[in-house]
Amino acid sequence: MLKGKSLLEPMDFSIEEYEELFTLADDIIANPSKYAHSCEGKLLATLFYEPSTRTRFSFEAAMLRLGGKVIGFSEPNSSSATKGESIADTIRTVACYCDIAVIRHPKEGAPRVAAQNTDIPVINAGDGGHQHPTQTLTDLLTIRSERGSFSDMTVGLCGDLKFGRTVHSLIKALSRYQNIRFILISPEELRIPEYVRKEILIKNGIAFEEVERMQDVLSKLDILYMTRVQRERFFNEQDYIRLKDSYILDAEKMKQAKDSMMVLHPLPRVNEIAVDVDADPRALYFKQAKYGMYVRMALIMSLLGGEIK
Repeated sequence: MLKGKSLLEPMDFSIEEYEELFTLADDIIANPSKYAHSCEGKLLATLFYEPSTRTRFSFEAAMLRLGGKVIGFSEPNSSSATKGESIADTIRTVACYCDIAVIRHPKEGAPRVAAQNTDIPVINAGDGGHQHPTQTLTDLLTIRSERGSFSDMTVGLCGDLKFGRTVHSLIKALSRYQNIRFILISPEELRIPEYVRKEILIKNGIAFEEVERMQDVLSKLDILYMTRVQRERFFNEQDYIRLKDSYILDAEKMKQAKDSMMVLHPLPRVNEIAVDVDADPRALYFKQAKYGMYVRMALIMSLLGGEIK
């Protein structure tokens, strides 16, 4: 069903296609050896114009575990971007050598430009402060695996909601499920963009509230999605310094939360989650990173039409 498609933003796939991916990821987790040759002879290109650890490594690990191979660059200085080559020309060239491409870029819309200029599947691995759909797949697989469903829950999103592309993508994806409530926790300067508020939450009649104090709402949450305040999205260093420590989750605050609450984080963390939270069974962010590899295996295999060999 997904063969040949690109994934540029969360709404590119239907709920049914999400479920198809998650079911495949479940089977990969249970039977990894069964899929060890499913992308043999295929080549993945990773075009990373921004730094990355988890996203790049998980894509590379995913392709290698499927029996495929990887080429690419991890920062633009090692590519022809330094010579002024356009995204369109880069993808046209790269498509001569590979079967699928993953692109991360600081400019919003860059992956879409790439997809418009090639016939191979293109996966958006993050474009500026806009979208990060494969992190959303990671988040959803984590919730589904650990909780069982996406419906009837209160989700707290905390930290940088203005520039946090993972937050924007997750809100978009979860907006399609039943009885979802959002509590948006941030300083006024880092509230969600107006387009997310109007075009997704208000337009779809989704319950939400915006608050500034995490402590006031912790007891209500089924999921707490923490984010870092991103230095690279700020034009003013003073603003970053003033806001970077706005929200720090620690073991003392965790005492206010439900026993069943899940703590998620797209990582990397700086100091917004204290290390004394790591031992709490509700802290799932490192487990979440592993789910990311499995769901990317399912995605790559589906877009390439890989088969069990």
